[in-house]
Parts: sequence; structure tokens; C-alpha cells
Amino acid sequence: MAQLSDDCFAFAGPLMPVADAERLIAERVAPVDGQEIVPLRAATGRVLANDVVAPIDLPPFDNSAVDGYAVRAGDLAGEGETRLTVIDRAAAGHAADHALNAGEAIRIFTGAPMPDNADTVFMQEDCKVEAGAVVVPPGLKRGANRRLAGEDVRAGVVALPAGRRLAVQHIALAAALGLTEVEVRRRARVALFSTGDEIVEPGTKLPRAALYDANRYLLAGMAARLGAEVTDLGILRDEPKALARAIAAAALDHDLVLTSGGVSTGEADHVRAAIESIGRIVFWRLAIKPGRPVAMGVIRGGNAGDGAAFVGVPGNPVAAFVTFARVVRPLLLRLAGALPEPLIALPARAAFSYKKRKGRREYVRVALRAGPDGGIAAFKHGQDGAGVLTSLTETDGLAELPEDVTGVTPGTTVGFLPYASLVG
Repeated sequence: MAQLSDDCFAFAGPLMPVADAERLIAERVAPVDGQEIVPLRAATGRVLANDVVAPIDLPPFDNSAVDGYAVRAGDLAGEGETRLTVIDRAAAGHAADHALNAGEAIRIFTGAPMPDNADTVFMQEDCKVEAGAVVVPPGLKRGANRRLAGEDVRAGVVALPAGRRLAVQHIALAAALGLTEVEVRRRARVALFSTGDEIVEPGTKLPRAALYDANRYLLAGMAARLGAEVTDLGILRDEPKALARAIAAAALDHDLVLTSGGVSTGEADHVRAAIESIGRIVFWRLAIKPGRPVAMGVIRGGNAGDGAAFVGVPGNPVAAFVTFARVVRPLLLRLAGALPEPLIALPARAAFSYKKRKGRREYVRVALRAGPDGGIAAFKHGQDGAGVLTSLTETDGLAELPEDVTGVTPGTTVGFLPYASLVG
């Protein structure tokens, strides 16, 4: 279980800036305990528990970067062509049988070990082949087209640091070093609820005034892509005591309890009261749009000082998506012991006008398309509503408008966050 105390966060203001929320998470949340050894094929998305130290050089020997002819640079004429006798052949996986002597060359293929005394490789398309010989042009520098042992990774150095969340390229590097397994942290355990009397399970009869639950599917998918182990605990009805009991029970064997809905200020929004009865709310309004009514807190556990984190995201699906990206994502990465993965907004030219309130960060759903001048521009979706799911499916990402910005006009440079960077 996550090691959180009731006072692990500290914020007294009514509306927390996004940057402050992320800073508190980074400073006050400790990674989960526990680790295990897993085979490489099962390690994608897991977080390294310890540094991976290279056991060998990579590559382990000098080798040719091209198909061509290995030569000694000292044999080459300063000006004009050089004719060399071809004495051997070296293919990938096979070393040449002979070392090079003066005036000799060896036919070599990409990846083959460099012959003894050879230091340079001519590409085959630059050479002329004659009977038993090769003629090479002038001007090639010593060491050209030769890959040195250890130029990628030296034996004994840290090839992959502890805390790295393993993607396929990291798995490939570990395999290239000869590893078959790695030690990783255990997955963060997430208990997931939706709340509300109006929410019903997809596939069941839809009563009048009810909505099918999309948020659990949205949040479960996003959490799983971050490597979390998600327990779907269904839909909680708007009954304060039952809410408190269910959330408290989930906190006993999970690191994070994640809910959607019920965290605003309406009479039927009971999640905040439930959390205050079994733990502590740290903040329940964020200076963000969409998504202001997001709550974060700590649920008391069975042992003194132990507790599970709690995040309640808004019920509107777009607001749930945005607040997951800005609050739940950094929290889950921190619980998992992963190195920081800051969201970096890419510059894009706006093709829309927009006004906003100073002091809060806003996220506008945009699609990237060719602009009037032929360059790529960000076009705002036609609907702003936080409940419009198609505004996510018909766009490519979010334009991030910082707190000090009050408006956007066509041609303004805005920060663009592609959805791929937000969902894992």
C-alpha cells in the first residue's frame, strides 16, 4: 500500500494551480514497495527497480557499417586511385581468416568483424572490381564506415537507470546486452469507481434520464497504459455512507482509489463528504478548465501513517480526461517509482480565436490540419462542452493555454499536447 499520511500534502488556498499540484505530488508521494524479476518479453511498461549495468561492450567488437572492402588507411595513395589485392571475405557472423598486409583488402559485409590491421571500409558502390583486386577512390578518411567496440555502450556503465519506464526500445537495448530478465517495481494498484444514480453499465437497459458509463472505460484504459494494475469496482450510487464504506474498503489493498463524478458542489455530490469522513481532502478545486472540480486526498489505512491516495475526477468525460492527464498521470508515475516524464507542449500555430480568464490553465481540443498558407495549424473543435466525447475523437490533442494568457488569435503560437503523450 502507498505510504501516505494525512498531512503528506499541504495547501491552504481554495483553487490550486496545476503546477503546484504536480509539485506536491513529486515532493510528497513515495513509490510503492515491492519488486519482482520478469522476463524481457513481459517487461514493456514496467518500471526498473535497479540500474541495468552493461555486462559487455555494445557492439562487442569493431565491425563494418557497410557492405564493401576493408583496407589499411596507410596503404592508400594520397592522390588518385589505389589498387589492392583482395585476399579474403568476411560476412556477418564470420571473421576473416587472414590479417591484412600491405597492399591488401578484404571483401566485407555489414556487421562482420573488422579484420586484423584493417581500420577503414570503402562502400562497394564506390569501388571498381578487377580480376582478384579492387580499385578504391581517393579522399576517404581513416576509420570511415567502421563501428568501434563499445561505441554504443561501454561495459560497466549504466545502460538503463532505475526508474526508467520500459518502452520497446529499452527492451531491445537490454536484449542487445544479452539480458533475458530485469528487476522491476511492482505495479501500482488502482481501485476504480464511477459514481452517480444516473450512471448505468453499458449493455444493460438504459432507463429514462440515465447515461451509460464511459468514464470507467476511459480511466481504466489510461491507467493501464501507465502500467497500473486496475481493479474495476463498478458504479457507486449517491448514498454517502455506502460511498464511504466502499472507498475505505478499497483503500485497504490499493495504492490509489480513483473515482469519477460527485466531487462538485451540488447537493447530490457526496464523494467529498465521504472522503472527509475516512481521510482528508487536500484540494477539491484546481485552476484548470475543463476539470475544475477535481479532488485529491488521502484515505486512512489500517496502520498509523499508512494510507491510500485518492483522486476524484469530474463526471464529464472530457474533464475526466484532462484531469487524469494533469493529476492522475504524474501521481501514478510517482507511485510506480518512475522517473519524471513531464508533458512537453510542442509549438503550433492557432487557426482560431479564443478568450479565457486569467489565472487558470485551459485546454482547448484541436485538430492539426493544413492552414491557409499550407503550413500545419491547430483548428479548434466546434464544441467546447466538457461532456462532448466526440470532441476527443475528432481532434488530435490539446492546445495548452497558460494561466497568464487571456486570449488567442489566428497565427498565435500555442503549446500543443498530442493525445499520444497524454495517454501513456
